[in-house]
Amino acid sequence: MKPLAAALAAGLALAASGGAANAQISDDVVKIGVLTDMSSLYADATGKGSVAAVQMAVADYGGKVKGKPVEVVSADHQNRPDVGVAIARNWYDNEKVDAIFDVPTSSVALPISALTREKNKININSGGGTSDLTGVACSPNTVHWTYDTYALSNVAGKAMVKRGEDTWFFVTADYAFGMALERDAANVVKESGGKVLGEVRHPLNTSDFSSFLLQAQASKAKVVALANAGGDTTNALKQAAEFGLTQGGQKMIALLQEITDTHSLGIQATQGLIVTDAFYWDMNDETRAFSKRFNEKVGHMPTMIQAGLYSATMHYLKAIEAIGADEAPKVMAQMRATSVNDFFAKNGKIRIDGRMVHDMYLFEVKKPSESKGEWDLYKLLATVPGDEAFRPLDKGGCPLVTH
Repeated sequence: MKPLAAALAAGLALAASGGAANAQISDDVVKIGVLTDMSSLYADATGKGSVAAVQMAVADYGGKVKGKPVEVVSADHQNRPDVGVAIARNWYDNEKVDAIFDVPTSSVALPISALTREKNKININSGGGTSDLTGVACSPNTVHWTYDTYALSNVAGKAMVKRGEDTWFFVTADYAFGMALERDAANVVKESGGKVLGEVRHPLNTSDFSSFLLQAQASKAKVVALANAGGDTTNALKQAAEFGLTQGGQKMIALLQEITDTHSLGIQATQGLIVTDAFYWDMNDETRAFSKRFNEKVGHMPTMIQAGLYSATMHYLKAIEAIGADEAPKVMAQMRATSVNDFFAKNGKIRIDGRMVHDMYLFEVKKPSESKGEWDLYKLLATVPGDEAFRPLDKGGCPLVTH
């Protein structure tokens, strides 16, 4: 069974085994669990920075909502669905956790979303990418906050093909996220008039990309698209430079590239790279103010996932404040009824399928001569309105959508 199918099957099995849980009864604390990658390839993009972002939002809110303390707990799911589900189940059953946030790695995100529905709690996903979270695997208890594979692919794919970069080869992580990212990007490329010349799959957390990159090079595709993330992306880009792919005329695109990845690789190695993102620290006074505080606390500028978590935490706490309860269905209804207006999103809306719709951005990594500082890495190529960036509501196959 392929990873995406396995993750979906695990999620469906969880939902089927539990049925509908009893409505949540408020207790004396609002407890948020941050389930993330603390030790592996997504630790910089999520990890301790994700926990810090949620903690910052709780502190800025005053540490209480309706007189009740807000507590934040965290755990490392190790990018393993079984570990993630065991932690989440214990949190819901024994630790009185009301909501689970972040959950990078789509193969973990899908069963956590299903478990959350079974337990009638709330899941706000910022770190996971698969667009199936608001498609065939959508849930009335899950919000997909920051980005997804459809938006990443849609924004970058259309722009690149339009510029004449119309033949693609994919280097794809062999699990749910990579498969969804490749699928969504390939569809956009074909619909825009381009061609996919081939693809190759690599295991999660790969150190040696030589055989995969040689296939990409041999394809003569104009674009080599990396349908992976975190350490896999940085390793692939480093080795692509060693093999001379860009010097040979091929364009590298990282379909999910975080600001921490670009910083780690350095501007010399990444100049000209095309990146789709939901957030950049240097957009305006609001983004700069938050990012400066985050940097002082964590030691690097926030990724879109981390910035999204601050935004999501604030929205969640405001919803509880507004209705005076932390019962999941009521909180979800209030969050959907309220637009998101903060440094992360303007007029953001949560749809019935759980997608939080907001603007997305296409960036190009600056040349060293253009950069004025350590984190001055991107120049804005395009702002894509949310309704154009994210998948149309009626196209995802979400059973919650009625026509």
